[in-house]
Amino acid sequence: MDLPRVLRQRLDDALAGASASELRAAASRLSDRYRAEVRDGSLHLDGDAAVRAYLAARLPATYAATRAALDAIVAARPGFAPKTALDLGAGPGTGLWAIADCWPEIERVTLVEQSAAARTWGERLAAEDVLPNATWRSGDVARLPEPNDAADIVLVGYVLGEIVAAERLTLIERAWRIADDTLLLVEPGTSAGWARLMAARVQLLDLGAHILAPCPHSQACPLKPPDWCHFAERISRSRLHREIKRGELGWEDEKFIYLAASRHKPATVRSRIIARPSHAKGRVTLRLCTPNGHATETIVSRRDGDLFKRARRAEWGDLI
Repeated sequence: MDLPRVLRQRLDDALAGASASELRAAASRLSDRYRAEVRDGSLHLDGDAAVRAYLAARLPATYAATRAALDAIVAARPGFAPKTALDLGAGPGTGLWAIADCWPEIERVTLVEQSAAARTWGERLAAEDVLPNATWRSGDVARLPEPNDAADIVLVGYVLGEIVAAERLTLIERAWRIADDTLLLVEPGTSAGWARLMAARVQLLDLGAHILAPCPHSQACPLKPPDWCHFAERISRSRLHREIKRGELGWEDEKFIYLAASRHKPATVRSRIIARPSHAKGRVTLRLCTPNGHATETIVSRRDGDLFKRARRAEWGDLI
């Protein structure tokens, strides 16, 4: 996956002349906070240096994960065409770009973000020609009063790991209440991220939600620790991105987990591929989460005809 051309150009312009060593140090501090899931009352994106490090090192991967999750919603409900969106914990607007790329006809997006530096950079990157009706609001999503504005789709991306469990329950309930159609949660593809979304899944099912993706069923998750469900999306790296991460490859794989819940049932129900397919001569081995609530491994061979052709092209995270 590549970033939208306009976004890539604006990131390059925003980071032009920046010291790679300073960005690397700031990105390392930011990464340490994310990995340790620090909840010390201060913001991860606290100040210009932290936000610029995020733009260089984390925005591309976060965009890729969010965009892939939106594609899963489209696959589950091909006719869904939201007109309004709400992004809670928007950072510098990563979700805005993913939503606008997925649904170019969207009419209004509201973004709530506590960090003043993140809001400033988000407004600067998006400007008027990306989405004229994007509205930024200051607020701590974990302690917001009851939101007034409902939206067709509500996004809570890479936020749940930054707040305590009790606040997660409140945030998810409020987010679901104002989601006129769909709520999308996205988290890092770690066992902790998966556990948070499994708790959210139980909560949303109790609230009457239908699970669109990734689960093809509403039964208990068939995976048990130390196993967990997650996916990966490959995103292109810029030269500066490679320098900051001391990487030689022109791409990186972002591992993530997501949960899309809706007030409407999915249009079709198919098995989800929950691991990278294994290819051998004349056969493909797929690990699947199935509509009957089981996790199973199946081998598709040449004698399976069209199914084999689909399996050869299928990727981790696809429906089949």
